[in-house]
Amino acid sequence: MKKIKDERLVLQNLKNIRIAFIIQTIGIIGILAYDLITKGFDGMRDNPLWMVFMITGIVTAYLSMNISVDHEEESKSPKRGLVISLSVVGAISIVIGLLVSITDGYNVLDGVLMGGILLACGLVPVIYIYFLRKKRQDDI
Repeated sequence: MKKIKDERLVLQNLKNIRIAFIIQTIGIIGILAYDLITKGFDGMRDNPLWMVFMITGIVTAYLSMNISVDHEEESKSPKRGLVISLSVVGAISIVIGLLVSITDGYNVLDGVLMGGILLACGLVPVIYIYFLRKKRQDDI
């Protein structure tokens, strides 16, 4: 099989892949919606398609981050953006942790656990964006 070198054909191939991805995602959402209606939320989450849908969403978001950093018109300071983002993620984690810990039926350990999970989940994209911006700044 030969590699396609014509840019028009490459662009058309990417459009076809995008359409197939959209149709596939609509199908997965339809199956999950059916499971939600018939089996409830827990039944929907037990379906393996739920994991496929979540992983696909996460991978798509990370790939979009790469494009959005390349699309930024003004060169932003990677360190300044990192400090601001870490501050926001830290504040959100602390607030959610405090709110969970003062909620009836939960204790301080639950609040710390929830805040820690949110902090860890927020650190990954923040650090990824930092490295993308730093790489872009080094290339320029």
